[in-house]
Amino acid sequence: MTDSVQHGSAVLVHFTLKLADGSTAESTRSNGKPALFCLGDGSLSEGLENHLLGLPVGGKAAFALETVHAFGGVSPDLVQYFSRRDFIEAGEPDIGAIMLFSGMDGNEMPGVIRETSGDSTTVDFNNPLAGQTIHFDVEVLEIASVLKTRNADPVS
Repeated sequence: MTDSVQHGSAVLVHFTLKLADGSTAESTRSNGKPALFCLGDGSLSEGLENHLLGLPVGGKAAFALETVHAFGGVSPDLVQYFSRRDFIEAGEPDIGAIMLFSGMDGNEMPGVIRETSGDSTTVDFNNPLAGQTIHFDVEVLEIASVLKTRNADPVS
């Protein structure tokens, strides 16, 4: 265990994400299940990591991240149009529904159904929090050092 959050730390945290209107977008406190992140693995934005650096176990921080430092802006390239026939097996999707789609690489991607008009269904693959300032409330529960190992050649 280390004294404070550093680059390469594995950090167990409770967090609440709020939007500008004060509504809660997500909270680990509501389900009692903290989240585990590893700083430097690319899962967190640099802006968020910078606010966590130096916090001790039990440390709390409240801050806001602008769009560019949170979930990024809304990209029109991530809005796609599908034929309504593509949804025959799943059934007519409701506006606002989140559905999983298979990407070209075989990975699943969530998309939000934005509109159905004529034979076209509009699906938005932007993060639902993209384009918004996010207010964070974070509490560090545990910190561990993560050692990066290299593949070693076997000794003969």
